[in-house]
Amino acid sequence: MENTDYTDLQQNDNYDLMQDSMDDKDNVSVVDYKMVTFSLAGKDYAIDIMQVKEIAKTGRFTYVPNTLPFVLGVYNLRGEIIPIIDLRLFFNIDIPTRDDNSVENMLIVSVGDQLFGVVVDAIDKVVGIQKSKIQPPHPLFGDINIKYIYGVVECQDHLYILLDIERIFNGRFSAKDKDNGMDNVYVNSSVGDVMPGQIKAQSQAPKAEVKEAAKPAAPKANASDQDYKFVVEELRNLKKFYVSDINEEWIKTRFNQWSSEKGVGNVQLQTEKDADDFLAPFWSNCNGTWWTKQYADEVYKLLPENNAKQIVVWNPGCGKGIESYSLACVLKMRYPGSKIRIYAHEIDLLNVSNAPLLSIPDSAANDWYAPYVTRKVSGEYTFNQEIKDIVMFEYHDCTNSTSLPMVDIVFARDILSFLSVESQNIVVGDFDEKLKGNGIIILGSGESLGKGSNWGEKTVGSLTYFNKQ
Repeated sequence: MENTDYTDLQQNDNYDLMQDSMDDKDNVSVVDYKMVTFSLAGKDYAIDIMQVKEIAKTGRFTYVPNTLPFVLGVYNLRGEIIPIIDLRLFFNIDIPTRDDNSVENMLIVSVGDQLFGVVVDAIDKVVGIQKSKIQPPHPLFGDINIKYIYGVVECQDHLYILLDIERIFNGRFSAKDKDNGMDNVYVNSSVGDVMPGQIKAQSQAPKAEVKEAAKPAAPKANASDQDYKFVVEELRNLKKFYVSDINEEWIKTRFNQWSSEKGVGNVQLQTEKDADDFLAPFWSNCNGTWWTKQYADEVYKLLPENNAKQIVVWNPGCGKGIESYSLACVLKMRYPGSKIRIYAHEIDLLNVSNAPLLSIPDSAANDWYAPYVTRKVSGEYTFNQEIKDIVMFEYHDCTNSTSLPMVDIVFARDILSFLSVESQNIVVGDFDEKLKGNGIIILGSGESLGKGSNWGEKTVGSLTYFNKQ
């Protein structure tokens, strides 16, 4: 490892990188803020020097399986194992094919009590500025999500994009947010993981909220309020199904039906089978199974016009991959001239690992899927390479922050209701943040975002989608 100790750089004005920033003293009258500058894809970026501990040149990283694509692995830094993040991949910037023997430029940054290695194109120098010169960020200043930008500053004929490194690694809140009371955040050892149980006050987040029904309204059936409350509680205990604004309308309707079916005195859910029977109508059509041509046609008609060259889709809760590949086929029909990318996320490691190897039964392969399948030497059917290249399966929990690009479609059927209400708040907030202005969200048939929120709702046939108003 070719390494330069950077720990005491903040106090060492004789360091050669620091000296570069002081060559033109006329440009800065009072230096009260110093930043380390570097480049990504030909653009100038910077990080607060107080968060940079070292600079290094190395390429011998230890690969760790089942991590996010921008995690290159881990590195032994004088006995401390630290994760290595490629900032270019994090921001979806194209990079040349990496040579196994190549040496990378790396900044060792400190976030809280943890160190991370950050790989960049090139490290330039340390620049001293007046903090008052830092301007608010604007989307035009970078090819990255504006939430990761602390500000922009012009110095020595360069326009630097100053990154908010705490927000990048904390995933949701930054140092600036802490000033507003959102400081109870725990940073996991995996970059960007925010433990939802540690977020103190969802009411402070500027996202669309999903409020739990503290006192559910009485259903119209001839059953007591207490019976309804017991049903809500047992769905949570037996099936981890959480009643909130997202599904309360469906729950009330189903409770009325259930009360009529069971009769007075037999409404409560005693066993897991009772809960399964209660939730049986909740599941969306073709959930976990091969899509029928009728359902595929319904999804096709639901998808709006979109002339973009690239269509980006987020499919959390992709299961064994049937839904992701089925959606890929419909999207290919609907947008034949666009490049399509589906980010399929799942917390079941076995499912997400086996999804790319998915075989198709003869009945489905000879149905509407036929143009998108190929036959293997063994005689089994599988999806052709064009469809497989559309879907990127990743082991990821949607309640934790993810570095997705802005998306055109969120396809998340029947998963929100099985998250705690606090986690529902987090995920819906991510939907709001990552969805393009003309994007749509497709949820399960028993779930909704439209009631009492800033989401618009449109029904096409038997399906409904939600968009930003």
